[in-house]
Amino acid sequence: MNKVYRVVVNGNEYEVEVEEIGGGTTSSSATNSEPVVEKSNPTSKPAPRPTPKKRPVKKQRQQPAVSGAGSITAPMSGTILEVKVAEGDSVSSGDLLLVLEAMKMENEIYAPGDGTVASVNVSANDKVDSGSVLIEIE
Repeated sequence: MNKVYRVVVNGNEYEVEVEEIGGGTTSSSATNSEPVVEKSNPTSKPAPRPTPKKRPVKKQRQQPAVSGAGSITAPMSGTILEVKVAEGDSVSSGDLLLVLEAMKMENEIYAPGDGTVASVNVSANDKVDSGSVLIEIE
């Protein structure tokens, strides 16, 4: 037994003919090459959309306040774009020391604490490996 329904989709009205196949599931085919509509139960409400789970925001680790004494090493392989300090310069925690380009991204390297620049072991356009000592601070 076929039934004819009028369906409105996005403001467009379509006439569809529905043929019962069996098992409570019906299949619809549109007349005149219109879109196909399938219904499993014409009186049920559509299932609610699942809400995406919110992922917790990762907090950036803050480096502990330390004296600036020590070696500043390259966190990854790359190319030194700029060196912002020179030997003998005094630096404070958070001062920009140099810019390292890696994977087409510029990474700014900051002083971990207060101190004086003892040595600068790189210059602009130098290629460095991960772990290379870039600057010594005392």
